[in-house]
Amino acid sequence: MAVEDEIQFERDGHVARVWLNRPHKKNCVTVPILNRLDEIITEVDADPGLRVLVLRGRGNTFCSGFDLDSLKADFVGRSNAIDVAVLSAKVCDRLYSMRTPSIAVLEGHVTAGGFELMISCDFAIAADDALIGDFHIRRALFGGAGPIYRVPRMIGVRKTKELMLTGKLLTGVEAAEFGLINSSAPADKLDATVEEFADQLVDKSPFTMWITKMTIDRSLDADIQSLMVMEHLAVGVMLNSEDAAEGVAAFLEKREPQWKGR
Repeated sequence: MAVEDEIQFERDGHVARVWLNRPHKKNCVTVPILNRLDEIITEVDADPGLRVLVLRGRGNTFCSGFDLDSLKADFVGRSNAIDVAVLSAKVCDRLYSMRTPSIAVLEGHVTAGGFELMISCDFAIAADDALIGDFHIRRALFGGAGPIYRVPRMIGVRKTKELMLTGKLLTGVEAAEFGLINSSAPADKLDATVEEFADQLVDKSPFTMWITKMTIDRSLDADIQSLMVMEHLAVGVMLNSEDAAEGVAAFLEKREPQWKGR
């Protein structure tokens, strides 16, 4: 299949829907798929009409990681082995840092590279019976796109070690209890749960969403005094934005705001 068939991008109102579409291989990714995802992220961020990105997999499974046939053929035991980590980290970081908020929808296997895609999204909602975990250690591999710096910030060092050193898989219910994802739902209610969650994002100012998301992403990386300065500057930026003026006016005039995204 062409890469456009293996990772599909659809516009649905204010929602960008991105589907991994290799269900016969549990939606494992390849270099072309990662490169295409990188392009999609850039395209979504450049479209003012798109206010949330929903990433999921066809065939009732999210992503089982990097294609091991491709990994063995192109990277294992080769001098370019680091290249796959550099690419994966770049794409996952672009997903994490994008202006548009993202939701990972988790079904079936969410392991290795799929786990890394999940932790790079702003939010994650799982089917109760999904199987979620880093998993790399079971194959004597090491995740190169975020586990050691994203996961401890989400669930703490001890639980990160429990997850990564055992290679255990959590159900959606257990992952929610672990604090690794936002919530889980029975499989037959997953779509409705995702749509309800996305609806809470699409009606907000995309400019304010970006500023708020960007500052929260930095919140554990600096001392409090530096964060206070960043917060002051963010307040100043927002109070001088067209969306803030519109938000206040809409409230006072008792109408729905019309965001301009700036």
